Amino acid sequence: MAASAKTLMEFLQQPAAKRIRRESSSSPPLVRSVSSLDDASASISSEQKLRMNFNKALARSKRNLKLCSDKVSKATDAGIGYVKLEELLVEETWLEVLSGEFQKPYAKKLSEFVENEICHGSVPVYPPQHLIFNALNTTPFDQVKAVIIGQDPYHGPGQAMGLSFSVPNGVKVPSSLANIYKEIQQDVGCSMPSNGNLEKWAVQVTFCIS
Repeated sequence: MAASAKTLMEFLQQPAAKRIRRESSSSPPLVRSVSSLDDASASISSEQKLRMNFNKALARSKRNLKLCSDKVSKATDAGIGYVKLEELLVEETWLEVLSGEFQKPYAKKLSEFVENEICHGSVPVYPPQHLIFNALNTTPFDQVKAVIIGQDPYHGPGQAMGLSFSVPNGVKVPSSLANIYKEIQQDVGCSMPSNGNLEKWAVQVTFCIS
C-alpha cells in the first residue's frame, strides 16, 4: 500500500482525464460531491434568482445615484452650484443610446434654461440636481418594460425624486399615487404599500408590489 500511495501534489499533476477515471472507480464520494454542487446550483429557486437580480440592479442604481451626488457636491464646494445636464446622466446603457443627443440645439437650449433657473431663478427647481435623471440612472435602457408618465411633477419640498409619482420614504403618499395603488389593488389584488417610494418598481425585473 505504501508503494501505491501518492501525495496530493503528485495526484494533481496527473492529466485531468486520468484523475477523473481514477476517482470514478475508487472514490465515488468525490464524484458525488462534485455532482452535488451542480444540484445545489440547479436548486436555486426562481424567486431566489429574481431576488439576486434585484439586489444587483439596486446596487447599480445606488452607485449611479452616488456618482451624481458626488458631482453636485464637488460643484457646490467649488462655488459653481450647477452641474451640466449631460454630466448627470451616468447610466452607461442610456449614454450609449443617447450618444450625441446633448449636443443638439434643442438639448443645449434646454440645458441653458435649466442652469439659469437653478442658479438665478426665483423659485426652487425640483427634483434636486442629482435626481434630475434618476429615472434613467435607476433603470438601464435594456431593462425598461413600462414607462409611467405623470401630467404634473411634484412641487412640494422633499417630494420629487425623479421618478414619476414617487416620493421618498417618510413623505405622505400623494393622492395621485394613492389612486394608482387603489387601481392596482382592485385590478390584480395586490396589497397597498405603506409608503410612496417607487424605487423598487424602477429596479425590479418583474412587476410586484411589496
